[in-house]
Amino acid sequence: MTREFNRRKFLIYGSASLTSSFFLKACANNTPVATETAPPAASPVAAGAGDTIKVGILHSLSGTMAISEKSVVDAEKLAIKEINANGGVLGKQIEAIAEDGASNWDTFREKATKLIDQDKVVVVFGCWTSASRKNVKPVFESKNHMLWYPVQYEGQECSKNIFYTGAAPNQQIEPSVDWLLKNKGKEFFLVGSDYVFPRTANTIIKAQLEALGGKTVGEDYLPLGNTEVTPIITKIKQNLPNGGVIYNTLNGDSNVAFFKQLKGAGLTPDKYPSMSVSIAEEEVKAIGVEYLKGHYAAWNYFQTVDTPANKKFVAAFKKEYGENRVTNDPMEAAYIAVYLWKQAVEKAGTTDLEKVRAASVGQTLDAPEGKVTMDANHHISKIVRIGEVRQDGLFDIVYATPAPVEPVPWNQFVKETKGFACDWTDPTKGGKYKKA
Repeated sequence: MTREFNRRKFLIYGSASLTSSFFLKACANNTPVATETAPPAASPVAAGAGDTIKVGILHSLSGTMAISEKSVVDAEKLAIKEINANGGVLGKQIEAIAEDGASNWDTFREKATKLIDQDKVVVVFGCWTSASRKNVKPVFESKNHMLWYPVQYEGQECSKNIFYTGAAPNQQIEPSVDWLLKNKGKEFFLVGSDYVFPRTANTIIKAQLEALGGKTVGEDYLPLGNTEVTPIITKIKQNLPNGGVIYNTLNGDSNVAFFKQLKGAGLTPDKYPSMSVSIAEEEVKAIGVEYLKGHYAAWNYFQTVDTPANKKFVAAFKKEYGENRVTNDPMEAAYIAVYLWKQAVEKAGTTDLEKVRAASVGQTLDAPEGKVTMDANHHISKIVRIGEVRQDGLFDIVYATPAPVEPVPWNQFVKETKGFACDWTDPTKGGKYKKA
């Protein structure tokens, strides 16, 4: 495992000092609240009239995010291979055109433009970070095109041109805070990387704790890639002298240093349980299970989900890519995005973007995570799960909602967005309207 850890650490985190400056620049001006405006009504022409149907795949195949995003590409390509083996879409084979965002958010924007204007794809499956999504969002809106985005995110967004198959905060962050309050304690210390997702997530958490009788005893951030975690460990011990909850939205190399020093300082999960929302099976392997065993993560999918659809998915993925590979939440969300898009195209009977967009709403799928349904706000209903890291690096599922949770993009704990909703099936409502 040491050899694998070193390789992964280098690939995931090794260029943090080079990449953090433009990453933070891309995120720095993002705020938790945004006003959405509807994009142009015209539907652009895309390449669905030839012998194949062209789709775009846009993830980081190089740079600091490559190790995570390459796995998502693997999941998307597996779905496309399966669909092609079963006759394709509308009797045509899917032709995937993959572009490398290179962990550079300006490059994401350039590649999105190329896929739409030059390659004439009918859809793009792509992005991971909120920085990359926010950089390509104006491209898809100005060209009235279509992006399927597979990663949990901070919400406070609802675009006509994006379909979100990862969790909104009410499908990950909020339920995990509820669970912690009931099972682990009322006092929280918030730790995060210094960019849009952690800061927005912590805005939501603080408002939720205030509303539900919890307490935020401390909050601290590290620049992306910074490993100087000793001051944060010291603050946690000072503010939680008798133990308490650590809510973790750190990313990258910071997590490696953080969990090593957390254990080294004697802050073990029996008294200092942490809840992470960016650590999944892939990251556990990279950081080391000896540092994470007994800690928690909140997702909608774990490899250990016991459903027939998941057993089939895991077996197919391992057959395609190797028995040592693991599946995780963003990979599953990317995999099902391809299938939901396929169903929408078949319902529409065409690859015309406006017709596919309309047909996407209401699509259901017996997904590996459980039944999902695409809502009018372009997010999907999802079962919420909390997992505890176990000795083999997978997760024991200690909590799951009894039914899928409907998505709420505009947060109802944050006063600026409380009472707002999104409905793209009603032109009088659109991306942000005040509920009666």
